[in-house]
Amino acid sequence: MTSEAAGDRGGWSRRRVLGLLAGTAVPAALAGCAGSHEAAGPTSSSPVRNAPTAPSPEAEAGAESATATPSPARSGPQPLYIGTYTSAEGGGTGIGVATYDARSGAITGKGTITEVADPSYLAVHPDGRTLYAVNERTQGGVTAVRLSDREVLGTRSSGGEAPCQLSVHPSGRWLLSANYGTGSVAVHPVEDTGALGERTDLVVHSSPAPGPGQDGPHAHQIVTSPDGGHVLAVDLGTDTVYTYRLDETEGTLTEVGRARTRSGAGPRHLTFHPGGRYAYLANEVDNTVVVCAYDPGSGRLTPGEPQSTGTGSGTNYPAQLVVTPNGSYAYLANRGHDSLTRYAVEADGARLRLLDTVPVGGDFPRQIALSPDGGLLFAALQRSSAVSVFRVDLKSGELRGAGEPFASPVAVCALPL
Repeated sequence: MTSEAAGDRGGWSRRRVLGLLAGTAVPAALAGCAGSHEAAGPTSSSPVRNAPTAPSPEAEAGAESATATPSPARSGPQPLYIGTYTSAEGGGTGIGVATYDARSGAITGKGTITEVADPSYLAVHPDGRTLYAVNERTQGGVTAVRLSDREVLGTRSSGGEAPCQLSVHPSGRWLLSANYGTGSVAVHPVEDTGALGERTDLVVHSSPAPGPGQDGPHAHQIVTSPDGGHVLAVDLGTDTVYTYRLDETEGTLTEVGRARTRSGAGPRHLTFHPGGRYAYLANEVDNTVVVCAYDPGSGRLTPGEPQSTGTGSGTNYPAQLVVTPNGSYAYLANRGHDSLTRYAVEADGARLRLLDTVPVGGDFPRQIALSPDGGLLFAALQRSSAVSVFRVDLKSGELRGAGEPFASPVAVCALPL
């Protein structure tokens, strides 16, 4: 955080930065983005659990096929953008620009998009022309960048503190963002140029009450369901996933449901299976994952039983899950254990079977992403200031390291296009 930002909520900002960079523990209530807790021991459970009852066939109508196939393998250099903390010691100076070889995974640096403050999470417009970044500061913002010439198109207030995640609605007309510090989610219109308009909505997660060890709501993610009918927001502080309908004319959110995890789970990141009937939830605080049934008609999310991350009894904070385009395998990033857990996806998405863990090649994998064809997996290694790359065997799901990690200051997000 900058000294100016720290002045607004000095204690919160200073403790958070110390947790991010020095690797020291910070209170669990502050650690959703920092990813470091004091004593929040993992909960052991069977590596294979069934999900709750699936939605009815009628509710599943229109859902995407669970047997979706990946895009054909690409060759040659492809774009890669890297998020960082610009106000952190040893941090970057903006959004890192690089390319990666689609076959070998080798990364080549291509410069930096400067004038973007603390761009810790990135997303791209569906048309591929505009990049969006959160500005994870006490006075949070969201920034648009035109990719053709790397022109910064402007920044809008996110309406809260420390926005840590954002996504673009599939229509391309709305940007959705999550404010971790103040537990709220925001909507901004996207103009024809890709620039952002004034915020059209801000929803604060004022209930239920915060979970054990939490000082308030901490929105960590906002994402649109695969069918496009609902927007889901994951809140670590309230142990809740909120389901909204987005008014695509007015840009406003209306809550239509809530899914509660078990108390103290600390849900961080939700990832849908390509079939659209199930989603997987990474719980940061209690070191578990959960298979959730999803009803496209109502937007109802029904969490199943907590499952093991395969990381043993040591301290570990799951960051997020990704699923291969063919829906056959899922991978979990583990901070603390510093590994990637591999799961086989079974029963058309209804079940995760733990296979193994592999070292991630560095310290504190804050975020992971698959290349569009699913052939490569990228891990942003926050405390190693690097991005590691793995080749993905689409038949077996096995991961194989693709050379030495690429050095990048305080890398907290890697976005391959």
